Amino acid sequence: MTRVFNFSPGPATLPEPVLRQAAQEMLDWHGSGMSVMEMSHRGKEFMSIHAETESLLRELLAIPANYKLLFMQGGAIGENAIVPMNLIGRTGKADYISTGDWSKKSLKEARSYGKANVAASGEASNFTAIPKFSDWKLDPDASYVHICSNETIGGVEYHWTPDTGKVPLVADMSSNILSREIDVSRYGLIYAGAQKNMGPSGLTVVIVRDDLIGHALPITPSAFNYQLQAENDSMFNTPPTYAIYIAGLVFKHVKALGGLKAMEAHNRAKAAILYDYLDRSGFYGNPVAREDRSLMNVPFKLKDESLDEAFLKGAQAKGMIQLKGHRSVGGMRASIYNAMPVEGVKALVAYMKEFEARHG
Repeated sequence: MTRVFNFSPGPATLPEPVLRQAAQEMLDWHGSGMSVMEMSHRGKEFMSIHAETESLLRELLAIPANYKLLFMQGGAIGENAIVPMNLIGRTGKADYISTGDWSKKSLKEARSYGKANVAASGEASNFTAIPKFSDWKLDPDASYVHICSNETIGGVEYHWTPDTGKVPLVADMSSNILSREIDVSRYGLIYAGAQKNMGPSGLTVVIVRDDLIGHALPITPSAFNYQLQAENDSMFNTPPTYAIYIAGLVFKHVKALGGLKAMEAHNRAKAAILYDYLDRSGFYGNPVAREDRSLMNVPFKLKDESLDEAFLKGAQAKGMIQLKGHRSVGGMRASIYNAMPVEGVKALVAYMKEFEARHG
């Protein structure tokens, strides 16, 4: 069996030891005689998986006791509506920081449920930089301030945590959660689709401070009401059981590697290899401001765009896939999440050097 280096932005590559363990347990989980896929979500077997998965994530992120951890469905796109449905009713308005495609989607969705203001935008830089905090126009009466901590398409990432005072900070961390240590207490709510760093698609993690629960708009569907989900330990409706199980295996794997401190060192080392080469090359270019470059998603363009297809075909022939950039920006994009090994990035750079030597 030959495994490729999968640079997909999501669903993304998973740790091979996790996949092997899941394969071994597929037909019979721990002597239960059944697959996790077949278990009742209220049976003692799955309840033990659910409890361990929550415990591991709380430990990895050092989640304070006054935060609920919810396992939901609908992805970050779903949370774009679920967040305002649960939070915007406190004052009827919210501030959004626009840094790229995903934060723009969040903003557009929120406007169906209240007044969503653009408190700052990266549009002037063509979304290649995070707006300077000194330029943010925050409303002290906002229900929350929303950011996307890492934009997978444009490749910009917050390497600092905004201080929004008494107004809760809400972050879409779908594409950089578990990539480094964070101080959860500085956020009112964090949400993340699992399919980048935590597991397969289908699971959405929500970490929400207790005082922000219980303010849902009357139109909020019961399955999307944080209070009902918290009161029912994420079991108000059938949760994404198999995705929770795989996420638990990933959390265990990350813990065994040394936790988030080790993950950050791993991710910084990979990103440095790729960015260092891009900065030395005149054949490829990365447009993002250096201080805002993502450790997870590295967009780059070839000097001659007519070579794009040849580049992608050559990469695939060498076992490197999903390098095509998003259709809205073109070019290339290497997504190098937690599970991407250093060897994958080194193989990519070696190929890029070879391609440049032939076509530069």
